[in-house]
Amino acid sequence: MDYIATFFSHIGAIKYSKFLSSRNISSETMPVPRKLSSSCGVCVKFKTGENIKNMISEDIDKVYVLEGSDVKLIYENK
Repeated sequence: MDYIATFFSHIGAIKYSKFLSSRNISSETMPVPRKLSSSCGVCVKFKTGENIKNMISEDIDKVYVLEGSDVKLIYENK
């Protein structure tokens, strides 16, 4: 599945991208799409078949799953 993770800070996004790379998961750091919001304006888009619950870090604000042209919120750090 395709996911977009938003972050509280740019550093959090960079750290998460490196974390994904260490797990051989390719990712793209990019501006947050207009229909989503983020504190820092940077997100990481990635694709994985792994359970996303095992990939949540304290730096993540929200995680969305991409379903065609729809975006569904699946995690929110509270």
